Amino acid sequence: MEAKKAAAEKAVEYIRDGMVVGLGTGSTAYWAIQKLGTLVNNGLRITAVATSIQSEQLAKELGIPVRSIAEVDEIDVTIDGADEVDPEWNLIKGGGGALLREKIVASSSKELIIIVDESKQAQPLGSFPLPVEVVKFGCEHTQRKLSKLGCVPQLRMSDNQQPYMTDNGNYILDCHFGKIDAAKDLHIAINLIPGVVENGLFIDLATKVIVGYRDGSVREL
Repeated sequence: MEAKKAAAEKAVEYIRDGMVVGLGTGSTAYWAIQKLGTLVNNGLRITAVATSIQSEQLAKELGIPVRSIAEVDEIDVTIDGADEVDPEWNLIKGGGGALLREKIVASSSKELIIIVDESKQAQPLGSFPLPVEVVKFGCEHTQRKLSKLGCVPQLRMSDNQQPYMTDNGNYILDCHFGKIDAAKDLHIAINLIPGVVENGLFIDLATKVIVGYRDGSVREL
């Protein structure tokens, strides 16, 4: 917890008055939203765009003004976590199920600050299963086509043993590659499969990566 909190609070130092701020989703982004809530209550003036219903609800509870992405022309800074980050700052995201909205917000941002604890550094990517958001129709066929790319795709399930549903009403297939050597090529190949909405490989989007450590220290890569 200390590592995530330290990285999140370091990232928030880049936020200035008047900014439009993208709010990520997940356990590390949670701490950034908490810190922003404190600063807003102390007079910081920002507008937030959330990447999930969960983050939007948290922001509103903390008094952070939230608008839809349709209401803003551009996002100044987005702060978000990652499930894995490699030395080239390629990312795997989507463990929290918000990869599509996270990618839309990230690609609309001037700057994407990624905050992780030390365990999320990977070389190469792939130990963490790659989330792929897919439409329900023909999901089994999409799953078979994904497996031909060299992975074992598993339908994500909720605690009630029903298929996990994203905020967009889609399913997620968690694809176990084990090792991803050519992330950009794989990203393209996955998104060419009919039925795939988006995948959790974030290529050439991060502009800063901040790593938090168990002792509370941080390092900006």
